[in-house]
Amino acid sequence: MEPGGIPVGAPPVTFAEALRVWWRVAMLSFGGPAGQIAVMHRILVEEKKWISESRFLHALNYCMLLPGPEAQQLATYIGWLLHRTAGGLAAGTLFVLPGFVSILALSILYAGFQELTLVQAIFFGIKAAVLAVVIEAVLRIGRRALKNAAMLTIAGTAFVAIFFVGVPFPVIIACAALVGYLGGRLDPERFVVIKGHAAQGGAAARPCLARAVRVSAVWLALWFVPLAAIVWSLGPDSVFTQIGIFFSKLAVVTFGGAYAVLAYMAQQAVQNYGWLNPGEMLDGLGMAETTPGPLIQVVQFVAFLGAFRDPGGLDPYTAAVLASVLATWVTFVPCFLWIFLGAPYIESLRDNRLLSAALSAITAAVVGVVLNLAIWFALHVAFGEVNEVRAYGLKLQVPVPGTLDLATVILAAGSFVAMLRFKIGMIPVIAASAALGVLYYYVAR
Repeated sequence: MEPGGIPVGAPPVTFAEALRVWWRVAMLSFGGPAGQIAVMHRILVEEKKWISESRFLHALNYCMLLPGPEAQQLATYIGWLLHRTAGGLAAGTLFVLPGFVSILALSILYAGFQELTLVQAIFFGIKAAVLAVVIEAVLRIGRRALKNAAMLTIAGTAFVAIFFVGVPFPVIIACAALVGYLGGRLDPERFVVIKGHAAQGGAAARPCLARAVRVSAVWLALWFVPLAAIVWSLGPDSVFTQIGIFFSKLAVVTFGGAYAVLAYMAQQAVQNYGWLNPGEMLDGLGMAETTPGPLIQVVQFVAFLGAFRDPGGLDPYTAAVLASVLATWVTFVPCFLWIFLGAPYIESLRDNRLLSAALSAITAAVVGVVLNLAIWFALHVAFGEVNEVRAYGLKLQVPVPGTLDLATVILAAGSFVAMLRFKIGMIPVIAASAALGVLYYYVAR
């Protein structure tokens, strides 16, 4: 095995060939992180044999520890292993590009034609299917992460903390990492659920302080200089300033993938900023689910609507497109920073038990957080009105029974059964639910 995890004797991978393969991976990256990671594994490990199984899994473990979309960061990591910085940039950028173009086009149509009955009908069906997708994600992550009583306890505690107490998401993740670290020292058999795997080759690059400083300086400047220019030129009350700062904060707390942070994003975007309503948040998630690329790309849709409704003197569509670019920029520039800065160090810790224990605990906590998201979405999709009741330091979401939408519940239940019982793919289920939503709107509503 050569450095980088490439099998000995294999012909060198040219940059042009890698570009073609990364474009193929990007165009096939539907179905959320699980499907995207499976596509990369099939193409890069099984078909092309560009990277070893153990190196692939080790890179995945690191990316799951990071804030941000793990599939996009995994592509960046492997691109870096193959062709260093240029390879990482190509792989990570191409992974995002098709989804960005797709969601931008859908956002323009949504903003311009949202009041049309046909558009309302389509997204009525999509919302119900997306609810089923989120519930299925809880079960999928739970099966992988909750292997014993310790992991179940972490997941349950995380759910109670965020759903009933309102503990901030970053605090939950930090506490879970600490518990996992301590558990890895005291009882590694229970806490090392997601195990690290040592790669069969040498390290791809050695950690170096000078390199770390250089990488940090470049990527922090790319991240914060445009943001500082926006704040200086437009002021703190501009929607662009709010979008840039909010999604920059989000970029450092999106542990566990898009599902884990969506509840936090929705709460801030809907309640604090008023950029959109809960139903529109689900519409945006439906767009992200049905287009290639990471699910966190839904930030683009949220920013688009926020700037479209508060363009600040610009043409609404111009402001919305600029906001989409800004949200995407501050979301994904940090992803490159984490990979280019941390990958050499992680390559030198390929079989670290305590790192794996912290990862296992974080993943268990994410199950509880995603369950919170599923319940939050379910209440706002199934009921027209949901009230928040606070007492004794706790909070509870209480739906108004008379606002129950039975058609939505039936569509969501049907979508869930189709995916879980009959193993029908997510895209066909969402398409069928959208078609049934149209039928319902024009026949019964």
